[in-house]
Amino acid sequence: MRKIVHRHLGKVVAGAAIAVAGTAVMIGVTLPGSAGAEESGGGLQAGGSAQQAAQDGQSGAVRPGVVERAPDEGEKGKGRDPLTDDEMRRAERIAVNRQLFNSSENVEGERGPQRIGVDLAAPETADLDNPDAPRRADLTFYDYKDDTLVTKTVDLDTGKVVETGVQHGVQPPISRDEMTEAAGLLIADPLGAGLKADFKDATGKELTSPDQLMLNSMVYRATPGVRPAALGACGEHRCVRLFPKVKNGPWIDSRDLVIDLSTRKVGKLG
Repeated sequence: MRKIVHRHLGKVVAGAAIAVAGTAVMIGVTLPGSAGAEESGGGLQAGGSAQQAAQDGQSGAVRPGVVERAPDEGEKGKGRDPLTDDEMRRAERIAVNRQLFNSSENVEGERGPQRIGVDLAAPETADLDNPDAPRRADLTFYDYKDDTLVTKTVDLDTGKVVETGVQHGVQPPISRDEMTEAAGLLIADPLGAGLKADFKDATGKELTSPDQLMLNSMVYRATPGVRPAALGACGEHRCVRLFPKVKNGPWIDSRDLVIDLSTRKVGKLG
């Protein structure tokens, strides 16, 4: 999946976790129609008169809004501004030193930890009212080599890591890259046959790539007595349930399928 999202925003799917027997089945979703009335004619030109604008208002015509170009982001933010792209890249370079890079694995089994998120760190108590307080970044990584969550806080002014944490059994929300990998594993697995059949029913085309779907996800944690037993490690392992949607089409129910990203295997809840 290569879906464009705004930084610092996420999409959460809420609902009951109902085990579904049989193959994946289509869920009918009413898609919104065209919002608003049709518009005709163009907007005011740069030299348009106030009189013309008044006439437009009296006639009830709705003129399109004007979108101003966003200001240049710059290399470094100020105060509590969100991290810039340059700051996020620099923070990751500082956090992932050679030792961490060589000793860890990402979701695809390659060297280096899987990046989960990068955010502006909360200020120290002494800096709450300081507009020139040091800018720090909190980075979250998942190491698939030993199923650990690695967190680091980087001081962007000094270029140093000021805090490091390692935790087991902690599962933050699934990242976009992890969703894409999970979808690829599901499509390639025999248990993904229902998903592919429903996709073909909806589109007339074969499902061969995660890029053909819109994806949402939830972390899956095993409950006592879960079946199959192979899913019992979910929680220690990085496991995900996908909520796929045909682009410009219906959702496909695959809630009974769990992808264990740590073992790269798919299980079906019994």
